[in-house]
This record gives sequence, structure tokens and C-alpha cells, in this order.
Amino acid sequence: MDKLKLAKISEINGSVELPGSKSISNRALLLSALAEGTAKLTNLLQSNDVNHMCDALKEMGMDLVRDLDAKTATLTGCGGPLPAGDFDLYLENAGTAVRSMTAALCLGKGNYRVDGNERMRERPIKHLLDALVPLGADIKCEINEGFLPLQITANGLKGGNTQVEGGVSSQYLTALLITAPYCEEDVNIKIIGELTSKPYIDMTINLMQRFGVEVVNNNFEEFSIKAGQKYKNPETLFVEGDASTASYFLGSAALGGKVRVTGCGKDSIQGESGFAGVMGKMGAKVEYGENYIEVESTGKLKGIDIDMNTMTDTGMTLAVVAMFAEGKTTIRNIYNWRVKETERIKAVATELTKAGAHVEEGHDYIIITPPEKLQKAEIETYDDHRMAMAFSLLSFGSDEITILDPGCTRKTFPNYFEVFGSVTK
Repeated sequence: MDKLKLAKISEINGSVELPGSKSISNRALLLSALAEGTAKLTNLLQSNDVNHMCDALKEMGMDLVRDLDAKTATLTGCGGPLPAGDFDLYLENAGTAVRSMTAALCLGKGNYRVDGNERMRERPIKHLLDALVPLGADIKCEINEGFLPLQITANGLKGGNTQVEGGVSSQYLTALLITAPYCEEDVNIKIIGELTSKPYIDMTINLMQRFGVEVVNNNFEEFSIKAGQKYKNPETLFVEGDASTASYFLGSAALGGKVRVTGCGKDSIQGESGFAGVMGKMGAKVEYGENYIEVESTGKLKGIDIDMNTMTDTGMTLAVVAMFAEGKTTIRNIYNWRVKETERIKAVATELTKAGAHVEEGHDYIIITPPEKLQKAEIETYDDHRMAMAFSLLSFGSDEITILDPGCTRKTFPNYFEVFGSVTK
């Protein structure tokens, strides 16, 4: 296994142009594929997750041309369901792509197989399948009930009423929303329990509107989509810089120095853009601009008690920043960490403990008491890009931090450590 020993960092200074948002990139690709006309997507993320989504669309014969140097993709949509036929689609560990593609494929005609890597086969999809069946879907699980690989026998979706569990993953609802306009009848979706990661649903609805489809959101308890609406490709669509990725640089600035991230600002449609405000609550100086976010260290951070359900991915960065704060930090309402790229509550607790923290792990929370001095540690990343990037911040306290399998960042930010090194010293 590759290892990367990190040099001790005293501060971060400079500006970072953010890569495109993974969440927006994959949503925009699927919406464009379902839409009438041709769209040019700019600042499209170049990463494993997006590559697998593009490969799946090409596998079905979609007219998709990427310019990797320019970070663009030009896609001519179907003006309706995805291409008919028999296709075997592999989406590795791309949760957004797997969930949304599974629902969208049911609109077509033919036989589709959807599979992923070992971890993706462990990530639950049963709640989505249960919600698709009342709409008319025919989906079978090949090996274990409620998990990939899937066999989809598609013949369109009738529509009507359905319900979906809200507390595990907002991606289930995103998949249903994107698919709903092309059902034969109106679709009404009732949420069971409390919906997690609500800003991701706001993002989905915002993007659907940009493609010409309206959704009625009844207080995140029920959603209604009229049948007969059609997606229409905008001439161009700019993919915002990834707000989750921004957190590693903004969190670093809270520890020492000053950094500005560009490509994402005060009007961002990403809930994770609120992470800078969390750093402000801990004591850092924060500024939001039209197309940038800036954080500057004040030299002292205090622990906080915070609900991070609306920005769960950046909660991992907060957990590492907490290692340098005065007092305990409690991160609450993060159950869905357990069904991400790895079992993140357990993974974060294990690796922080290695570095000297006292960590209390609960069903949906984590409490971190920082050590007086960081301990030497080799950080296991569990093939999870966000583990590698978040734990790079431990290098602010020690030159004895090693990241195992640093290449796992290829999922969303292949050259992360190169960019991180360019603005830190």
C-alpha cells in the first residue's frame, strides 16, 4: 500500500480554485441526458465518480464529448427516458450515480444491470427499491436483498403515490425526484421520518428547475411532481466548485494562516458551503463573497456542540479541526456517516484515537476531546477520499503523520495533496 508522510505545517496562505462539485456534476449529467437539446457543462469535475457516470452514459450510446483540459462536457440528451437495450453498467462506489441511475433506468425499456465495487455492494439501496416498486418498477437483487448488483427489467413507470425512508440517505429522494417528471402520472412522495441532508434536496430541486421542471416541496415532508413536464437542456451550465472539498483548505486556515477558495460563494446551492460559518463559531474570521469564501486564523479555536446533518461530509473536517481546539467538540445527527464510502463514524473515531484523542462514539454522534500533544500515527483511509483529505490537517500538529493509500482521493480530487502542498508551509 502506498504511504504519504506529511511534513509539519505551520500555516496555509493563498487562493485555491476549487474543482467542480461531485454532487452537481453527476446530477447535471443525468438531467442533461434526460433532457431535450444539447448542453455544455463547464467546470465539470474530473474524478472517478464522474468518469464512471460518463462511461455509463456512453455505454448506452449517449452523445457525450468531454474536453478534460477545458473541464467541459457536451451532451445531447434523449428528450425522455435513457436509451433502450440490454446494458451492464458498473459505477464503482459512486453513490449519487448508482441511486439516481437506478431510478432513471426504470423509465426506459430493456434490461439493465447496475453494479459497483465491494463497498458499494455493502451500501444499502433497499429503501429506494421499495419506493420505486409502487411506481411500477421491476428490480431484482442478484445476491443480497436490498443491495447491488441489481437487475432492472424496465418498461416505463406509471407514477402515483409512494413513500421513502428519509433518515438514511437523501440520495434516495434525489433519485425519485429526478425520475418523476417522466412517469405516466403525477408523482407524490411522502417522507418517512426526518429527512437527512436537506440542502442536497434543495440542490436537486434547484438543478431540476434550471432544466425546466418544477417540484412542489411541502416542508420536506411530501413532494409533488406533475407528469408531462420535460427537461430542456440549458445552452451552458457552470458546475460550482465543490464546497466539501473547500472545507479542507478553510479548516486549515482556521488552524493557521489565511486562504480564499474560489468557484463557490455566498449564493452557493451546496449546503456544505456553510462549513466556513462553523469555523467562525469556533473562533476563526470568515468572509463570504460572490464567488469566494475566505477564512483567516485568529490564533485560537474553541470546541463546539453542533448538529451537522445539513453538511455531513464537512463534519469529518470539523472532527480533525477539533483536535486543535480548546475543549470538547460534539458533532451530532450524523447517522448517515455509517452508510457512506466507509463506516465513517467508526473510521473517524478509530483514527482520531490513534492520534491521541479521547473519542466517544454514539449511534449518530461523536464527541472528541483533543490530546495535549498529537501522537505519531499512520492514518488508515479505508478507500475513502474524505478520510485522506480531512486527516491531512493533522499535519498542523506533527511531522509524524502518515496517510495510507493517499491515491484514494482520485474519487473526487486526484491531485489534492499536490494542491494542498502548494498553499501550505
